[in-house]
Parts: sequence; C-alpha cells; structure tokens
Amino acid sequence: MDRLGAFSSTPSAQLSRRQQLRVQCVQGRPLAAASLRRVVRPAALPCPRAAAAAALHRRPAVPGRKAYVQPLRAVAMSGAQDSLTSADSQAQPLEIEIDNEAEREFTLIRVEGRGQGDALLAALSSGLQQFGVNVNSAAQQSEDGMVLNVFKVTTTDGKKVPKERWDGLRDLVQNMASTTKVSNQPAIYGQLAAADVMRLKGQVQPGLTTGDAVALELAAAEMAQAAAVFVALEKEMDKLRAKGADGGVIALKDTARQEAAAVLERKMAAMEACLAARRVIAVPEQPKTAAEMMAEQMKAAVTAPPSVTSTGPAAGNGYEILLQAFNWESHKRNWYKDCIPKVADWAKQGFTAIWLPPPSDSVSPQGYLPRDLYQLDSCYGSEAELRELIQVCHQHNIKVIADIVVNHRCATYQGEGGKWNKFGGRLAWDNTAICNNNPAWSGRGAHKTGDDYPAAPNIDHTQERIQNDIIEWLRFLKNSIGFDGWRYDFVRGYGGQFVKIYTDATVPEMAFGEYWDTCEYTDGVLNYNQDAHRQRTVNWVDATGGTNAAFDFTTKGILQEALGRNELWRLVDAQGRPPGFVGMWPSRAITFIDNHDTGSTLNHWPFPNNHLQEGYAYILTHPGTPCVFYDHLYAEGGLRECILDLLAVRKRHNLDVRAKVQVRKAAGDVYAATINDAIAVKIGRGDWSPNSARIEAPGGKQWVRACNGKDWACWEVGTK
Repeated sequence: MDRLGAFSSTPSAQLSRRQQLRVQCVQGRPLAAASLRRVVRPAALPCPRAAAAAALHRRPAVPGRKAYVQPLRAVAMSGAQDSLTSADSQAQPLEIEIDNEAEREFTLIRVEGRGQGDALLAALSSGLQQFGVNVNSAAQQSEDGMVLNVFKVTTTDGKKVPKERWDGLRDLVQNMASTTKVSNQPAIYGQLAAADVMRLKGQVQPGLTTGDAVALELAAAEMAQAAAVFVALEKEMDKLRAKGADGGVIALKDTARQEAAAVLERKMAAMEACLAARRVIAVPEQPKTAAEMMAEQMKAAVTAPPSVTSTGPAAGNGYEILLQAFNWESHKRNWYKDCIPKVADWAKQGFTAIWLPPPSDSVSPQGYLPRDLYQLDSCYGSEAELRELIQVCHQHNIKVIADIVVNHRCATYQGEGGKWNKFGGRLAWDNTAICNNNPAWSGRGAHKTGDDYPAAPNIDHTQERIQNDIIEWLRFLKNSIGFDGWRYDFVRGYGGQFVKIYTDATVPEMAFGEYWDTCEYTDGVLNYNQDAHRQRTVNWVDATGGTNAAFDFTTKGILQEALGRNELWRLVDAQGRPPGFVGMWPSRAITFIDNHDTGSTLNHWPFPNNHLQEGYAYILTHPGTPCVFYDHLYAEGGLRECILDLLAVRKRHNLDVRAKVQVRKAAGDVYAATINDAIAVKIGRGDWSPNSARIEAPGGKQWVRACNGKDWACWEVGTK
C-alpha cells in the first residue's frame, strides 16, 4: 500500500479542504498559495511529506482500506493535560510531534493546535536556534481554525536531533506557545484587565469631554494587563527552575520575561503621559489687560536658560522657514545651476532661507571631507555658479546658509612616516594643527575637546592661530561669496565655546549646529522620557553662549516613534510641553523630519514614509524653526501638497519660534493641540476637532478646516 494511506483512493472532491492540503503535502505537490500563510526560507518548500502522513494515520480509514502507519516513528505528543488554557478557560489541545524517519537529512517538528498563528511560527523559528537547533525551513498552513506549523531542523553540526533531546524540545515548544498567547494570565489580574481593555477600547471617543476619563481608565487597564503578563512569566520561571528544566528553555522564558518587562515599562510610560496631559487640561482663558499682554511679550522675549547671555543670531528673526536645498546625491548634477530657476518658487512657497551643501574642495563628492577650504569649485558646480545662485536668492529675500565642516580636514600631502598630515592651499597647516588623540595622523596639537572623527585628521580648535584662520575663511564666505549664515557640521567633535568664537567674529544672520546624539532606548524601544537627551542639546547651545540654535533630534526621534507605533501619548512631556528640545528652548530649536544623513539614499535613521505628512503637520504648526527636506518638497503622492498647504497656514498666521502651544489631547491614536489660539492641529488616526472638543475660538468666531490629509488636519479661526 502507498504512503497516502486511507485517503489515497478517495476522490479529491469527497475530501475536505484540509485533507486535500495534507494529501498535496504527501504527494510532494506544492501547497496552494492561499494555504501557505508564512514561509521561512521558501526554497525548502513544499511541505514535508511526513508531517502530513502523521496526521493521516489518525484519520478514520476508508472502508475496505487499511490506514498506513509508520512503524519506526517515535512521536512526542503533549496531551490534554498539558494543553494551553484560553481566556475563557476552555482547553485547547496542542499536539507536538517529532520525527526522525520521514526525511533523510532533517528532523521534523510538527505543532498543531488552535490559536497558534504567525507569532508562534516566528517565536519558534528564533527559539529553536537559541536551543541549539538549526531551522532549515518553516511553513504554516491553516484550515477550519486549526494551525499546523512544520519545521525541518538539524543540530548545529548538521545532524538529526537525537531522541534524548526530544523531551527538551517538547518543553521548549510548550513554553514558547504559552508565551505567545496573551490570554495566559492569572485569573484575577490578567483576565479582568484584558476584559477591561476590550471594553474600554470600544468606548474611547476622542474629542468628547468624557473621552479623556475613558482614555485614562484604558491606560490603567493596559498597564494592569501588561503587569499580569509579566507576573505570569515570573511565576513560570520559578516553576521551571524548581523542576530543573533545560537551560535553553529557561533562557528562552527569560527572554520572554524581559520583553514583557519592556512592554510593562511602555504601558507605565503611557500612563505617565496620560496623567501629564490631564495636569494641563485647557481651561477657558479670561480676557487679558493691556498690561498683562505686554508682560507676556516681555517674558516671551527671554527664552534662554538663566546661565546664558544670548548675543548671537541663532535662528534668525524668529519667523524663518528653512529649506535643506540638497540631498546626498545632489553632487551628481550641476546642482547650483539646477537650483537657480527654483528660487522664485521657493520664495513664493514661504521659505526665507536655504541651506546649501559644503562649498569647498573635498575628498568625498558630497563635501564632508574638505581639503582646500578656499577652493570653491566642487562637484556641485563652480564658484561662479555658486555666486550666481546666492545672488538670485538675495533678489528674492532668501538667506543662504553654508554647511561649515571644520571639525576635521583632509590633508593634501604625506608627512613624516607616510602619514597624511600636511595641508595645502592658503591654509597650509602641518601636524601641529591636528589633535593628538588619534595616532593615525601623528597630530602634535592638543587633545580633542569632543568626539573623535576617525575618517580624517581632527583639527585642534584650542589654538589661536587655527581659530583666526577659520574666522578669516568664514569672513571670506560671507563678505566675498555672499553667504548669510552657518550650519556647523558634527559639533560634537569640538567644544561649543569655539563655535561661539566663530559666530561672534563673523556675525551671521543665522547660525545652528548639528548636535546629533543618541536617544535613550530600552530593548529597541524608545523610552518615553527623553529629558536627558534634549538636555545635552541645551548644554551645547548653552556652551555657545546661546549664539547658536541646534537641530532638534529629540523631537525627530520621539515623533517618528510615536507615529510608527501609534503611541501619540509620547508627544507631551510630564509638564505638558512638547517633549523634544523645542519644549525646553523653542527659540533655539531647528525642527526637522529628515536630512541628507537620516533620509535620502543613506537612510541612517529615516522617518517612516507612511507618516511623513503627519510629521510635517506637527513641525510646520509648532514652535521652533522648521526645516523642510528637499526630497520631501519634490515628492509625489500628496506630500508636496501637504507641505505647501501647511507652509501657507504658518505664514498666514505669522507663527514664530515662540508660538504658544497648548496640548489638548495626547492619547494612543490621536494628538491634538492649539497654537497661539489661532490654529488647531490633529495628527493620528483618531477622531478630534476643536469644534467637537468644544474649544472656544477667540472673538466668538468659528473653527474652520484649513487643510487636511491622511491622518492629519489643521483648523484656523474663521469669520463669525
């Protein structure tokens, strides 16, 4: 008799869909696309024959035929006593079979049960490898609520798994399955909390007066649910240790426990954010007297920390809108000439300043490994074309910002020992101008005052002659070429006090630095509280004497995490302010979504593409100086129109760096705020509007929608 057993002579029309799938597996025919839900290493398909045969020998035989049962098969199966229990306490048996006979090279592991979906497939694929078992292929099929996972595995040395390890494998699968079932919770905590979560999610109605209370209750229930999962895993860990379980099983359970701890921390952070939002719930404002309004204006003018005497240009006049007018690939074209015909449109769109790439001769075509600083013929175009572009910008009242790379400089010649440490051109420095901390360059200057940049010699900014040379070069860029301001690259490499020296000596109209610091994460998830991160940016600006602004990397990190995870409660800090650097020092914050490093073709830290519109809805309506990325301004799919609409709103209402933002709602799927009591903005999938939230418009007027897009909308005060 053939291996098809009882089903081999049965017409396919009389078989269930599930039985047909099993017959296909045994016959070696590939599974239909609809039956295969997830595949790891698809080259290993079709489904293993033996896994299907194992199921067939349990089915009733067709009358007159004998079902085929493999005599050499050893099966390890968990019975009903070991089955998982769902939230409704009904037993759901999980069958686990291990087979060394069906395949010549592999051990087959077959796991079948209800409610075991993609999460179990992914968890086991990873868990088996941590157990010391290589997964050569994994497939999943489902029928009538039953899910079958089939794994082809070997030991680390490429052999079949010996029978003495099968009990450990079975325990591993059972424990991983229980970890992936959210319903596996203590009766009092978990089931009640889960029920509360399901009940409350259906009641959250953003924008309604009672919605905030329900949102608070939901956050509390989700925190309790997460705590229950964590407690359950802690108890399971204790049981495993008590019975002397395999070390691999304990290690995997501990990994699940750590993940549960991270989830609990996030839910606690969401609760903290919800409480913070309620501490600053808006109340109707009483009309202000002229004296009170004057006092507020005087207070708003002083935005720097007490230790700072602000002497410099920082973010310009406070109403600047910046365009980064290049990307990582712009050097491949005659960029200066390409930009000239676009300048008039940029001015009409509302941009008041553009940021251009590094202008000097460079080892790298992008300009970030400068060599001869005074040589301005670069991959972006000639010095003459650069002068023409700047002149056209000035004709349209647009400031032009140069990218200043002075942390490091590439040498022109080799010095003693073949080290590249002798510079050419007008600034013919030697190795005495190089910091002494990196032996690759044999520098004889002082030690670094910041982080090392290993790709090129780091310049010693403590020397007065070096400072004077850099100042003279900056004055050349400003007075001869026509640049209006500076964007300082990699300012973590040298002290902010030197940036102050250069800014004070050249008096640009705008000056800001790239202080790119790492945000705080736990297990790959951004922490809710980023106060330490943004404080480091404050400290750098403070070191410049407040003369410089800084890119707000804190806001970028929080905003893209909040939108990507649908956790918009992240967008308010414990004091009810915006959670980024802009919430602490708005007049010194350059807000942005992406730049040539984080996005473009480098994609070092890109903003999620499907949330770009929401990101711009945030930064173009909020305090700080917004910077739009060139790629986004010329993007398709509605992003360009979104940016232009929001630019028009910002210009129409004269929003500046110190615009007053009042967070009205910050929940899971919706963030809402009013700015200067003149506009309202909502981002996220949730429902909200200033009218439904009963926010009174000033002067007895009405809120009217100014513009909107996918998951965002903006309102402004209309006529009576």
